[in-house]
Amino acid sequence: MVIPRLTWRLMTEISPRLALKGGYLCAWKGMRAVWAYKRRLKKGELYPPFMFIALTNKCNLRCHGCWVEKEGVGYYLPEEQLDTVIREGKKQHAHYYTLLGGEPMMYPKLWNVLEKHRDCYFQIITNGMLFTERNVARIRELGNITPLISLDGFQGNNDKRRGEGVFEAADEGLARLKKNKIIFGIATTITGQNVDEVLTDKYLQHFIDRGALYIWYYVYRPMGAEPHPEYCVSKEQLIEIRRRLLKLRRKHPIFIIDTYWTAEGEAFCPAATGMGFHVNPHGGVEICPALSFARDMITDNNGDLYKTINESKFLRGFQDFVHERTKGCVILENPQELRDYIGGAGAKDFSTRDAFTELGAGTPRNSHHLPGDEIPEDYWLYRFLKRQVFFGMGAHG
Repeated sequence: MVIPRLTWRLMTEISPRLALKGGYLCAWKGMRAVWAYKRRLKKGELYPPFMFIALTNKCNLRCHGCWVEKEGVGYYLPEEQLDTVIREGKKQHAHYYTLLGGEPMMYPKLWNVLEKHRDCYFQIITNGMLFTERNVARIRELGNITPLISLDGFQGNNDKRRGEGVFEAADEGLARLKKNKIIFGIATTITGQNVDEVLTDKYLQHFIDRGALYIWYYVYRPMGAEPHPEYCVSKEQLIEIRRRLLKLRRKHPIFIIDTYWTAEGEAFCPAATGMGFHVNPHGGVEICPALSFARDMITDNNGDLYKTINESKFLRGFQDFVHERTKGCVILENPQELRDYIGGAGAKDFSTRDAFTELGAGTPRNSHHLPGDEIPEDYWLYRFLKRQVFFGMGAHG
């Protein structure tokens, strides 16, 4: 049985203090954020319960298919603007923030911000190269952080995409996190090349043994100057991915999260539902992390982020754009039309490349929207979690 084994892990592998803080800051405050979000929706107001924030474009790796431009000038979100995002979010009961980059642990003021906002919970998406003894001790002391380490398969597949020696170095960081009884997870991008490796008993058991309490699966999207379309997955693979997720959820004492399907097995896009938007290192408010275009800035309306997002024709227009076409990902399904919408809305390209041309050159592909092939959650635990806790903490229940 999964539940007794998962309960045992929660009781024995996690610091009680960190477990209590995570439960209060993440689960309880997260559900309150969604309740507030639902109330806003009924009044026709737009403000997300969660926010993704790219602290910098700088990174110590050069992963295939990464859409973040890491060469040339390094940009860092000004600390006062980061503080504005969090402070304004709190006014709307939003206390959960996902920090990414680049590599967010290269942000010079990271620990200042985490210390200042101890009443918030931060998920840090990181490549795992910077889990020094000192940094791990800081994470444990603060207690309001859950690292999410990006690994895309075992050593062969992971290092092919992320660089030689990355898997081994990250594995050492996981050992430090486990030793300190910290809540952490693994972020795995499913590609056409690793799908038969990362959705297996062996893969999950490897990270269970290393102390990961959750694994967050993403499906590869070909973006950036070098999109690497060979990593894309087919429709048949997407259906198989869904089937394997359901099977694995019944077997392993680790939370298996995806951001693609509801409890009923229907596709959804967090940005199209207003669940979460993305702030870039320049202070622009973007649709999602993969689309480096913004028309609205944190500094607009004298820092009143609620007013900026709620009155954004760009963000609201994107919701209509998606709803007219799919429940899935328009980046994959409608890249040329998406480029035309973004350009017509007057959004600026913050990629420091030519992301308009890159997006327009994309080939339409299958996304997780699989009409006629929907597969509902078949395990009561995950039906409950999908509706009440993740992803959306009840927003789609």
